[in-house]
Amino acid sequence: MLLLGIVAPLHAEDAATAAPTAETAQTAPAAAQGFAAWVAALPEASYSEKADLVQQIAASGDPAAAPLLRALLENRLFSSTDGHVLISKTEGEPQALADAVSGEASNLSADDVKKVGTNNSLRKTLKAAIAQLSLSDKDAAVRLAAVREMMRSVDDESTAALRAHRETETDARVRSAIDIGLALADLASSDADTRLAAVKHLSGDISADAYNALLPLTSKNDDGSDVEPDARVRSAAQMAVRNIEGKRQIYGGIETLFFGLSLGSVLVLAAIGLAITFGVMGVINMAHGELIMLGAYTAYVMQQLMPQHIALATMLSIPAAFCVSGLMGVAIERGIVRFLYGRPLETLLATFGLSLILQQLVRSIFSPLNRSVATPEFMSGSLTINDALSLTYNRLYIVIFMFIVFAALLTLLKRTSLGLKVRAVSQNRAMARAMGVRTEWVDAATFGLGSGIAGVAGVALSQLTNVGPNLGQAYIIDSFMVVVFGGVGSLWGTLISGMSLGVVNKLLEPYAGAVMAKILVLVFLIMFIQKRPRGLFPQKGRAAEG
Repeated sequence: MLLLGIVAPLHAEDAATAAPTAETAQTAPAAAQGFAAWVAALPEASYSEKADLVQQIAASGDPAAAPLLRALLENRLFSSTDGHVLISKTEGEPQALADAVSGEASNLSADDVKKVGTNNSLRKTLKAAIAQLSLSDKDAAVRLAAVREMMRSVDDESTAALRAHRETETDARVRSAIDIGLALADLASSDADTRLAAVKHLSGDISADAYNALLPLTSKNDDGSDVEPDARVRSAAQMAVRNIEGKRQIYGGIETLFFGLSLGSVLVLAAIGLAITFGVMGVINMAHGELIMLGAYTAYVMQQLMPQHIALATMLSIPAAFCVSGLMGVAIERGIVRFLYGRPLETLLATFGLSLILQQLVRSIFSPLNRSVATPEFMSGSLTINDALSLTYNRLYIVIFMFIVFAALLTLLKRTSLGLKVRAVSQNRAMARAMGVRTEWVDAATFGLGSGIAGVAGVALSQLTNVGPNLGQAYIIDSFMVVVFGGVGSLWGTLISGMSLGVVNKLLEPYAGAVMAKILVLVFLIMFIQKRPRGLFPQKGRAAEG
């Protein structure tokens, strides 16, 4: 009966062109009366009776069936004291009620209605019924989702529905999903040849459904006998499981590589500003992490100012964070650092003390508690390649954002007057001063530029972790490691070293753990610096050689 309800809409166009008959005129009101009666019986029925009523409602072909079943599944179905069944727009609380059969609005209050209850078994029946109704949807994506939902609980009725729909399905992806669902059903067949064909079909599928269905066929019962009695099927299942596990390992490696690249992108963003100030001025800025923290808090403040426009607030926080951290950097250089040039230890201690002051200032303004920065809708979710590989959008956008920042900074240093002066000062400060370059102005601008990029890095980090006063402390050591490994003052070195350290860290974590992975990377860096003290890409120029 349910199958007839699904197939019937496919022939609606042919029926519409036919002349109405007396039998048709009598059947339509009868079906409508049956649908209304089934709906009216839902509130007082037992759970097993509700399951039967759900099947009848789904098979009725009534346009109101799908919305009603979804409302019941989502706890939005209510009944009134006078016997009417109503659908609410919100879950749990009855609001904007409408009649489930006619769709007419109702002015009943929450005191006049009670919720129609469900249990786990009924919800399972509802999901299957809704999925079968969705097979006739015009949207291929909806049909694909319906097939995948039906695959989770394959029974005789859903198998029959899938086989019937397979003949009329026009979308290749939906047909492929149906074939997999039918193969899963055939694994329970009593015929060994049917099971063997199903195993061979599933051997190329890496989904969890296929793997979980094939794995029991390779195991043994408690008495030591094989779960799968046929040797051919058992051997094919073992080969299919190995094939799926091999493919999943490959995709798992790709996913680990992606996480390594995203971590490397964060390290590059955090270190690239430090590479500029350290390379040009030779200043060890221990407050660099707090400049990153200020950028993250800027993103938080922007979202508080524009709570209805999260995406716009996040985009505007990028230039805002650059300005906030950049101006703070100029203030640090003009107020503290310029008096300590040539005294690296005192500079280190002064900037470390400043970092503590900035942390306490943030605690006083925002409290010591972490703040959560909302993720814009376009950065939410993940890009699903297949069942074994998905890439989260927030990390993907941060990788792209890092390359945009790197390209913009490289263009600034290579194509502008400021960039020319910065490169001149970094290579030979005395000669640049003799050529008329105001090195003091260049120092302030460079420190502000590096600090501004640190603020931009804070915006990116706010999309990956909570924002708190200690945010910068987690990245300051890693930033110095990236700069030293890549070569002081080298942008390309910072890029390559940051991405390399991020990937290596993520590749080591599954085997050594997060802490041991960092220790191993640190040991490698110590050994590397012993051989190449100036890093991968050493700075060139007379000052660098001296």
